[in-house]
Amino acid sequence: MTGPSSSHTAGAVRIGLTARTLLGSEPVWAHILLHGSFAKTYRGHGTDRALVAGIMGMNTADPRIRDALEVARERELEVILEPGEIEGAHVNTALITLRDAAGKEISLQGSSVGGGNIVVTKINGMSVHYTGERQTLLVLHRDRPGVIAAVAEVTADIGANIANFRLDRQSKGGEAVMCIELDGIFSDDLNQRVSQLPGVLYSILLRPV
Repeated sequence: MTGPSSSHTAGAVRIGLTARTLLGSEPVWAHILLHGSFAKTYRGHGTDRALVAGIMGMNTADPRIRDALEVARERELEVILEPGEIEGAHVNTALITLRDAAGKEISLQGSSVGGGNIVVTKINGMSVHYTGERQTLLVLHRDRPGVIAAVAEVTADIGANIANFRLDRQSKGGEAVMCIELDGIFSDDLNQRVSQLPGVLYSILLRPV
């Protein structure tokens, strides 16, 4: 990894990279709210550069991490960094909002929990549990009977074993999100089949980061 800290640098890169993957396109604007230790020490530990590096698609070993803010300016990526407070969040947490040139926008709240490991706890305001250690299927859907069973049937049909499952919903009958961690690596055919199911609004298959 490119240092100086596995928690403040490597973990931060992985959080930024996950946000970029979720957006699915090149970001032109990024707002990063830094919480706790991230907010207090981000300049000295390079957390700001690490998060921006991940947002631009760099991995944890990329030597350009040290110059990520300069690279962002060259790419005309507007970055707003803001220290603040996130209620109930882990001490090393960032809330990232990204926007692409077409106006598509996503938000992601992630924490660096030590040794370069991360936990993403919110996507677009809804609770998830994504660690980046396993391939993960995220499914935004209508909260109605049969949707979860249909998604589970597709995963079973392709031989995917569900390692962890979490569901969060805004309200009964409203929008909900499934976070499904899988054993093994599967092709995007899984996501294509899930995305076509009745009641599914959006899905993405995230590879380990």
